[in-house]
Amino acid sequence: MYKYNDFDAAFVRERVAQFRGQVERRIDGSLTEDEFKPLRLMNGLYLQLHAYMLRVAVPYGTLNSAQMRQLAMIADRWDKGYGHFTTRQNIQYNWPELRDVPDILDALADVEMHAIQTSGNTIRNVTADHFAGAAADEIADPRPYAELLRQWSTDHPEFQFLPRKFKIAVTGAEADRAVIRAHDIGLQLVRNDAGEIGFRVLVGGGLGRTPMIGKVLTDYLPVADLLPYCEAIVSVYNLLGRRDNKYKARIKITVHENGIDQIRALVDERFARIRAEFSGVDQALLAEIQTAFAPPAFKTAETDGYEAARLANPAFRSWSDTNLTAHKADGYAIVSVSIKKHGATPGDATSDQMRALADIAETYGHDELRISHEQNVILPHVHQSDLPAVYAALRAADLATANIGLASDIIACPGMDYCALATARSIPIAQQIATRFDELKLEHEVGPLKIKISGCINACGHHHVGHIGILGLDRAGVENYQITLGGDGSEDAAIGERAGPGFSADEIIPAIERLVLGYLDLREDASETFLQAYRRLGAGPFKAVLYPDKEGARDAA
Repeated sequence: MYKYNDFDAAFVRERVAQFRGQVERRIDGSLTEDEFKPLRLMNGLYLQLHAYMLRVAVPYGTLNSAQMRQLAMIADRWDKGYGHFTTRQNIQYNWPELRDVPDILDALADVEMHAIQTSGNTIRNVTADHFAGAAADEIADPRPYAELLRQWSTDHPEFQFLPRKFKIAVTGAEADRAVIRAHDIGLQLVRNDAGEIGFRVLVGGGLGRTPMIGKVLTDYLPVADLLPYCEAIVSVYNLLGRRDNKYKARIKITVHENGIDQIRALVDERFARIRAEFSGVDQALLAEIQTAFAPPAFKTAETDGYEAARLANPAFRSWSDTNLTAHKADGYAIVSVSIKKHGATPGDATSDQMRALADIAETYGHDELRISHEQNVILPHVHQSDLPAVYAALRAADLATANIGLASDIIACPGMDYCALATARSIPIAQQIATRFDELKLEHEVGPLKIKISGCINACGHHHVGHIGILGLDRAGVENYQITLGGDGSEDAAIGERAGPGFSADEIIPAIERLVLGYLDLREDASETFLQAYRRLGAGPFKAVLYPDKEGARDAA
């Protein structure tokens, strides 16, 4: 993984010192809250319903064990003993005291971490495929390119006050595990006819109140053109983007209002003007960065113990069937650690669990961890001979839930329990759904199913791209939950279709249960997933299950 050089270390320390002075002036009254707000947002500090919230960047989701232990220490010393992993591959602390935030930032700097540009109208944390560098199907590791983009975008003088926040995601495989089509810029590593690596570039994706799937700006961009082309895109957006209405300020609206052909023409024009300014220094930097992402020294060992453990232990077999993914190296596996125990808060990990994950990564995982956009933790490189020991350590830490990709592996935003923008609770609904499916013992029979929940129209829970999406809204002071169907965040991305009238908090769990049980009756056979069945049959049969009375079914149609 990338290691700070002297410049990086000095830059982060200077930002902490600067913010320390700003915090002191806010506490003594020299700065009003209105004056302080843009300063704190530049450093990842929000003011939520009950307290400040600090969002810490985990660039492209990559951590080592020392960094994870430091996150645990911060949770114990300055928060309430836990952290919340987010869909942007970050971690959030929900209860820091304002006076302590500079000390937290200093502690982060000690392990080469920061909270810069995790908020504000700027380029946010660049995210990547959480299996990067390990996946058997990737063309190349996308993280060096994500790191190059991170360095380019951090404190970029032209892009600190964009019309709205701006998000970039990178994937190295055809299978999209980074939801690139729902980002302002989505980058997919591809090969041209000559076998040379480049990027397919998408622009104008995003969720929120106006969800849109990104459009292809170019099918092939040479690697050498990555930074000037991205700079051209953001420059065009910075000029054209709406500043008169924050609800129409994202680049997706800019693309929609101007058309992809006009945006492409403007980007090409800007790119032609600035390309010569990129003299190759960026490519020399990229070459340096790539050396930091060399694969670990993979070991060779017998895997008989792993096979024997699978035969002897049904719980281990279930976990390995669900939570393991094929690795590019012989004898290795990618381990997805569920932070979604049935009935727990999705994405919340205690400090003890963080330390356990750090220990496991250090002992068995080449000292590497990843945070996924699905709010889970990944051990990207584990030899199969070590999997029984890893499973035992995860069980001891209450982290061995075998539900990756299943109904209880729910993405959920903090909702009205924490967020000042939320209009309904998300966490209790996610907990109740997970608990109900655990009671029914149907998760593994149902198979792959992505349920995503947002507590307001801003869609931080990605409900638009859930196979089943749930949106919590306020209806005359009462929580009301709308259901969308058929969403998909993969390479076949689609925005879910609203099913019909919403449900109260008491009605939403039975409604989801009806929907999933109805799918089991509707599918052709056990191999047909919920999404495949929905795409084959259309919305009608699912709406009929969801609204069983004739009047409700007619309203939903």
